[in-house]
Amino acid sequence: MGQTMPESHYRKTSTRRGGTATWIAVGIVLGAFGYWLLAPSKGAAVAAADGGQKMYQCPMHPQIIQDHFGDCPICGMDLVAMDGNQSLMSPGPDGLVTVQIDTQRQQLIGLRTAKAEEASLGGQIYAPARIAAAQPRYCNVTVKTSGYVEKLYADFVGKHVKKGELLFELYSPEFLTAQREYSVAAASQKSAPDPARWNDLTEAAKRRLEYLDAPPALIEALKNGAEPVRRLQVFAPQDGVVMAKNTVEGSFVDSMGTILEIADVSEVWALADLYEQDVSQVKVGSMAALEIPALGAAGGKNLKGRVVFIDPFLDPMTRTLKARLEFANPSGQLKPEMLGKVIFETDSRPVLTIPLDAVLDSGHRKIVFVDVSDGYFEPREIEIGRIGGGKVEVLDGLKKGEAVVTRAAFLVDSESRLQAALAELSRRIAERAEEAAERQGHSHGGH
Repeated sequence: MGQTMPESHYRKTSTRRGGTATWIAVGIVLGAFGYWLLAPSKGAAVAAADGGQKMYQCPMHPQIIQDHFGDCPICGMDLVAMDGNQSLMSPGPDGLVTVQIDTQRQQLIGLRTAKAEEASLGGQIYAPARIAAAQPRYCNVTVKTSGYVEKLYADFVGKHVKKGELLFELYSPEFLTAQREYSVAAASQKSAPDPARWNDLTEAAKRRLEYLDAPPALIEALKNGAEPVRRLQVFAPQDGVVMAKNTVEGSFVDSMGTILEIADVSEVWALADLYEQDVSQVKVGSMAALEIPALGAAGGKNLKGRVVFIDPFLDPMTRTLKARLEFANPSGQLKPEMLGKVIFETDSRPVLTIPLDAVLDSGHRKIVFVDVSDGYFEPREIEIGRIGGGKVEVLDGLKKGEAVVTRAAFLVDSESRLQAALAELSRRIAERAEEAAERQGHSHGGH
C-alpha cells in the first residue's frame, strides 16, 4: 500500500505553489506595463519616404514587421499595412533598433532631450590624485657587516631625523677585529725601524675599516693609539622621516638586510589619474594646482606643481594614465597617501557638445539615442573627445542641432535591445516556418 502524505505537506506544497504563481503574475504585470510604456503603436510610421513600399505589422505582436503581406509566425493573424517613413525603422548598431515612444509615454518615463550644439569646452581638467614620497628622496639604511643592534635611537616609524643623526649602535665581532688589526698595524709602523715595510699592511687595514663604514674620526683616533670601540655607530644619510623599521634592540642583523627606510618628504609627488581623452592635453612641464580636502580651505588649495613624468602605458583596468607632479613640501603638510585632486589648466575652444548624461558607455562603444521626429529614437554610435563641465565633445556621429535623449536614456536603450532581440527571434521563427513548409511541399510532391 502506498504511504499517505501528511496534511501539513500538502499545505506547504500549496503555499509554495501559490507563492510561485503570485511572483509569475507580478512579473507578467510588470513586463506588460513596461512594454506598454515603450512599445511602438500599431500606427507606427514605416513606409518609404517617397510613398512607395509598404511595411506590414502584426496587431498582436508589434515586433513582427516585414515588407510583404502574410501571417504572423507567432499567432497566425493577418499582418496589417503601416503608414509612415521606412527610414525611421532602420537598424542601428549591433543589438539595437529604432524605437517609437509617443508623447504620453515620454511624459510617463520622464524622457528629456537636448540638442548637439557648439560650446567652449576645456579650460580645466580635474584628475584624482594620491600623494606619495618622491622615490629619488628615498633611501635604505643598511650595514656591511653582521652583528647585534645594542642601541636603537630611531625607534618608531614616522620619526623625523636629520642628516648625521645617530640612528643605532651595532656590536659586530668583525668590526671589532678590523679595529684591532688597524690599531696594531699603525702602532707597529710607528715603532718599526723600517716604517715603509708596514705601509701596505696599514693601508689595507684602514681600507677594511672604511669599507665597514667606520667614521673617519674613529680611524684617526685608532691611528693615534686609541682603544677600539665596542659598537659601530650608524648615522642618518639624509634628512627625512622613518618610513619603515625592520629591527628592535637586541636583534641580529646581517649585511643583506635593510634596517631602516628613510624618506625625505620636503618634496613629494602627486600621482594623478588621467583619462584617455585628457592625455593629449597634458604634457611634461605643464603646471597644475593641487587641492587636498584634508588640509582644509586654507592649506589645501593654491599648491602649485609641475608635471615631470607621464606613464607610457595605459592601465587596462582603470583606462587611465598616471601623471607624476612634483610639489614642494617644506612644512611637511602633504602626507604620503593623502587623497586630493589635480587641476590642469588647458586651452578652451568651441566644439560640438552634448550632455554627458546622453552617452551610454559600454566600454567598447558610446551610444546615444537621436530624436528623428514623430516619436522615433534612433540608436547611433558616436566618438567622443574631451569631457568637462557635464558636457562631452562629439568627434563623429552627430550633427549640430540633432537632439539626443538625456533623461530615461537607459529605458530607451533597454527597449531598443528588447525589440532587436524579438525581431531576431521572429526572423528565425519565420525562417523555420518557411523551411518546414518547403519540406512539407516536397513531401506532398513526392506522393
